[in-house]
Amino acid sequence: MPDNYFNLNNPDFYGTMLRFVINLIFLIILIRGIYFKYTKKEKFVFTFFLMGIMVFFLTSALNSVFMQLSMGFGLFAIFAILRFRTRNFNLKDMSYIFAVIGISVINSLKLIGFPMLGIVIFNVIIIISAIILEKFSINNNTTTHSIVYENLELLKTGKKQRILKDVSELTGKDILRVKIRRIDFRDKVAILDIYYKD
Repeated sequence: MPDNYFNLNNPDFYGTMLRFVINLIFLIILIRGIYFKYTKKEKFVFTFFLMGIMVFFLTSALNSVFMQLSMGFGLFAIFAILRFRTRNFNLKDMSYIFAVIGISVINSLKLIGFPMLGIVIFNVIIIISAIILEKFSINNNTTTHSIVYENLELLKTGKKQRILKDVSELTGKDILRVKIRRIDFRDKVAILDIYYKD
């Protein structure tokens, strides 16, 4: 690494700090403004922030020395981090981990002739995508349960609205759809999968 990389008189140092401020702003929007707002999982907020900051500085330092080594190490680090998945991380958490790493890597790149506005636009696209996907997920998120249903008469074709109303009254949920899993004609019951918004 060049001796003047950490020198305050080095113009690259201030460029790195400017990109870090941009990175921090978008990490706050992504993690605190979107992730925490929709998931309420405060235990991962610390992890995501620290991961984003470390990825930014590591990638910035490596970009200043060897671009080839940086990209190789960066890809290795991303996949290595994704490998530490435990039972505490679901698919959405893993997606946010990847988004945090992606934003930090994008913001750390020092591309000659590449305007700062372009980096901001990329960040805004990622943020808007996260918001749209969260809203879509909320609007289309359904919970499934299996129930034992005794009124086989309503399971006949053409009585879809009646069975939805009947099951909604039985469960106290606004049932969106019903799927027949199995019918036991001997015991005169059916096993139904019901779908409703949580």
